[in-house]
Amino acid sequence: MILDDFRLDGDVALVTGASRGLGRAMAAALGEAGANVAVTARSKAGLDETAALVREAGAEALAVPADVAAPGEIDRLVGKVLARFGKIDILVNNVGTTARYPAEDFPPDEWRRIMDVNVTSVFSLTNLVVGSMKKTGGGRIINTASLLSEIGVALIPAYAASKGAIRQLTKAWAVEWAKYDIRVNAIGPGYMHTEMTEPLYHDKKRHETVMSRVAIKRWGTPEDVKGVVVFLASRASGYITGQIIYVDGGWLAG
Repeated sequence: MILDDFRLDGDVALVTGASRGLGRAMAAALGEAGANVAVTARSKAGLDETAALVREAGAEALAVPADVAAPGEIDRLVGKVLARFGKIDILVNNVGTTARYPAEDFPPDEWRRIMDVNVTSVFSLTNLVVGSMKKTGGGRIINTASLLSEIGVALIPAYAASKGAIRQLTKAWAVEWAKYDIRVNAIGPGYMHTEMTEPLYHDKKRHETVMSRVAIKRWGTPEDVKGVVVFLASRASGYITGQIIYVDGGWLAG
């Protein structure tokens, strides 16, 4: 039955940036589909809440607070996950941060911080996890891209550059690791109403701008990414790699 191909029973997932918002929703969705889920972020309280959602779905959960951009933290994180579960079948690279400045005034320290979190930590963590995936016969890597992987928006040049990099890493990894039965895809969220975007959501001018272009006349929610992350993590997407699925309510189509 086709619905069986969406099940993740017996799989182990690691989700970064999982203390709130989209990361929390994706971790919960993977648990609901049957995977055991390790979650990480800097906030322990938020991670514990996410882990509780996974357990409510009947799956095992492991919360590992970590700053993936800090030296040594990635090795510690992966070591804890492997010690608990013995493998990682699914990696969801959701961690991300941003800052708003005019391009010509962008502070160099902020540029480096955003690149370290959004690109370098993803590169380093993925390369480490892939070693485990090769030993166990394959895996699925799901990156969080963005509308900014495709379009430009003023005042966030570092974020745009980082999400362009995620788009290209997704494609490069997909080509390089297909022979190991490792599939690499990305989810490109549109304007999502989360804790991080709360100020934008309540900014009347920005809200009107978003609503004028989104074909489905509402902002997205974390619930909107749950189906696509399970699809990309499952056998149902077995012939899909190197792709970005935009969950944007039709923003890019307009």
